[in-house]
Amino acid sequence: MKTLNVVAAIIKKDNKILATKRGYGEFINMWEFPGGKIENNETKEDALIREIKEELDCTIKPTKFALDLEYQYPSFYLKMSCFEAVIVSGTPKLLEHNDARWLSKSQLDDVNWIPADITIIDYLKETMDD
Repeated sequence: MKTLNVVAAIIKKDNKILATKRGYGEFINMWEFPGGKIENNETKEDALIREIKEELDCTIKPTKFALDLEYQYPSFYLKMSCFEAVIVSGTPKLLEHNDARWLSKSQLDDVNWIPADITIIDYLKETMDD
């Protein structure tokens, strides 16, 4: 079984987090934290900055390691490192996603998350301010 090593950004602004809706693939129209695969010779932080630039055309700064998670999907095994981050330049543009929303803590359950990302939601429910 294939193992995917990926990173995800918990992008924060005004006590809200950015959720993106997948516009492609197996989980199309489900919500996720943006990010992607780590390339060879790339740090996790560098991969995250590159992926957000490619997906949302903005530059982020990872501010804090949040959590590692692992999830078994039917066709692959996922290892994901998640970082809190802030946007340092640009405004998110939907280049690979078909929607995006800034969610407060009370809105975290309002969207249909990709299964692995529910672990991040649990983390945010414990760490975000109301």
